[in-house]
Amino acid sequence: MHPAIAIDGPAASGKSTVAKLIADRLGYTFINTGAMYRAVTWYMLEQGIDPADTDAVLAALPSVPLSFGKDGSRSIVLCNGSPLTEELTRQEVNDHVSTIAAIPEVRALLVNRQRDYNRQEPVVMEGRDIGTVVFPDTPFKYFVTASEEVRAARRAAEGLTDSIADRDRKDSSRATAPLAQAQDALLVDTSDMSIDQVVNFITDNIQQKLSAR
Repeated sequence: MHPAIAIDGPAASGKSTVAKLIADRLGYTFINTGAMYRAVTWYMLEQGIDPADTDAVLAALPSVPLSFGKDGSRSIVLCNGSPLTEELTRQEVNDHVSTIAAIPEVRALLVNRQRDYNRQEPVVMEGRDIGTVVFPDTPFKYFVTASEEVRAARRAAEGLTDSIADRDRKDSSRATAPLAQAQDALLVDTSDMSIDQVVNFITDNIQQKLSAR
């Protein structure tokens, strides 16, 4: 198995930006697992399916025309061969993605896809259960967080109006793969750190571990 860098954390913690830059530094493929769940959510909404109707979601799941490709060193999500970009950041998708992500069958399908990536190449993967579920045995685990106030301000700057507290509650309390820091993950609080400081700190730690292998 190739190296797998697990970057977990709550919404608006800065983990996506950090993970992208770390992947660029290392020459690994960056995978945003949240985009996968958002893509499934978007598809269900496009089909007029209520994300809260688990039976309807599961009935439609086998026919979801999603695939996963690469754009340079980054993974992308495609629907019928066309990349999904702005579609994944719509407010309605943001409002319902936690509901879709809580369905065990959806998670099982996407976790298998995520592991498939790493069978092919080294990855920097970010999400909420990478170090606890997707790659529980990787020695490269990082939990990136920030204060609720800082994260709320970041969310507002992105034009998103959902409640950070509500999102945290949904992500942390779901029965399947809840948001949690792996016991052996390094905690990185970005509240008072610049992006460069965070990237340098984590990259240095990764390099030390790689050198010791």
